Amino acid sequence: MTAQWRPVRQSRTHELVLESIERQVLAGELKAGDRLPPERELAPALGVSRSALREALRVMETIGVLVANVGRGPDAGARIVRNPDDALGRVLRLHLALGSYGLEDVLEARVVLERSSFEAAARSASEEVLAEAQELLGRMREAEADVPLFNELDTAFHVLIARASGNRLISTLTSAVRESVRTLILQAEEGAEDWAATAAGLNAEHEELLRLLAAGEGSAAADLVERHIRGFHGAVVGDREGGAPARETPDP
Repeated sequence: MTAQWRPVRQSRTHELVLESIERQVLAGELKAGDRLPPERELAPALGVSRSALREALRVMETIGVLVANVGRGPDAGARIVRNPDDALGRVLRLHLALGSYGLEDVLEARVVLERSSFEAAARSASEEVLAEAQELLGRMREAEADVPLFNELDTAFHVLIARASGNRLISTLTSAVRESVRTLILQAEEGAEDWAATAAGLNAEHEELLRLLAAGEGSAAADLVERHIRGFHGAVVGDREGGAPARETPDP
């Protein structure tokens, strides 16, 4: 099915351009991988200025549904993509910074999402996923002295398990929620009084989580990941909101 471009109304022009593109995506006339016509063709087809068109395309890039490659050749131009993870994380991080959500809200969302993903992953995780998770944990043990790298690998472990749940939306939301508090968690890790002991404790919990997944013990894995999250994330909430830390043993 070929996309049909029609002029749009002039009020709030870039929003109307977005609506036009959205309609074509919903109608199946545009799909992931499709390229938009060049600006010099698309702007007059929609009856808008090229500046208004560019504004709409920038918005689409921000929300992770478009990638624009500058230059010439087969890879140049704007292309529809499916890349919600990073975009959703950026948006959520900004809303958290603006006070739209509290850290306690994010904590509870993380608990709900990861309980679900670990329980599902215990049923569906493949040998390849379990091996990849084990490799990540090995790298985390080696990176205990490198806090930023440890934080990065920790995030990768939790997102991997979310993907292994088989639910792509849960995976995306888990990644976004974790990304929204990444900087706060990293700051708390770097400020830990005894980071070596904390990192060793976290790695021990990660190892037990992976053991429970491999054994298919989803309910036990869900319970442990909740305790695991409430430890460090709960301490961050307590520190930032003036309350007491949720647990003595922190966890990112």
